Amino acid sequence: MANQNKIIITCAVTGSIHTPSMSPHLPVTAEQIATAAIEAAEAGAAIVHLHARNPVDGRPDQSTEAFGPFLQVIKQRSNCVINITTGGAATMSVEERVRPAKVFAPEVASLNMGSMNFALFPMLERFKTFEHDWERPYLESSRDRIFRNTFGDIEHILRTCADNGTRFEIECYDIGHLYTLAHFVDRGLVKAPFFVQSVFGILGGIGTHPEDVAHMKRTADRLFANDYHWSVLGAGRHQLPIATQAIALGGNVRVGLEDSLWIAKSKLARSSAEQVTKVRQIIEGLGASIATPDEARQILQLKGGDKVSF
Repeated sequence: MANQNKIIITCAVTGSIHTPSMSPHLPVTAEQIATAAIEAAEAGAAIVHLHARNPVDGRPDQSTEAFGPFLQVIKQRSNCVINITTGGAATMSVEERVRPAKVFAPEVASLNMGSMNFALFPMLERFKTFEHDWERPYLESSRDRIFRNTFGDIEHILRTCADNGTRFEIECYDIGHLYTLAHFVDRGLVKAPFFVQSVFGILGGIGTHPEDVAHMKRTADRLFANDYHWSVLGAGRHQLPIATQAIALGGNVRVGLEDSLWIAKSKLARSSAEQVTKVRQIIEGLGASIATPDEARQILQLKGGDKVSF
């Protein structure tokens, strides 16, 4: 399964890492998030990975009231697979983080596979001025913040979503996270096919060297053999180099402004769709082809967009 012919592009359009003052192109309102997701799908993304934000000051917002408006618009205007975060932000409780996935029962939800230092404070070296009073403390406090994803937390999310038919984008920021996934597979709480999203370049997780990428894939291959589909995301300037390596290895890719604000050196991306277009060019330039939303549904054995609760 790790070497299917079609490559799935996931696009994460806003996230909870970057703050609004870092880019005028970062979607904040429900309308902006919906537009960004639809444009990304039109550019070639089969899956859109979604966070919500407070429309006034752009801070992460995991309330169902924040998700509802853009989920409905995206569903009405696009056939893309909708993926709702259960990561939310590292400042939130697991109960708060899982609520939108529980209520809306999406085809896919993200699931983080381990507690970790999740350092955002290095971005203060690049960005000096902020429009909103929450932004600088949010970044600075990550020096002493642990992004909590205990075994109990992971099991809570799995059991909360067990009856809604949701599959998971299983986010692995380090090698140990693959072994944590294997633990839940052995217990029967996660069933094949797994969609493993290897995350590179977050300070506190695995690095971005080509050997790090290869090591992640080798380990996943050994643990899961033909039971998984592999995807990668590279943070910041590493987005496209890591995507290119993964494509050459037969993997899937994730791009979007959640993961990187940039399209080239010192040049902000104008949209997530611009990044989708660029990675699609790389895929097709290497002689591969992208998966449509319905092909992604077939590859990942998803329940279908008509079985969600929005």
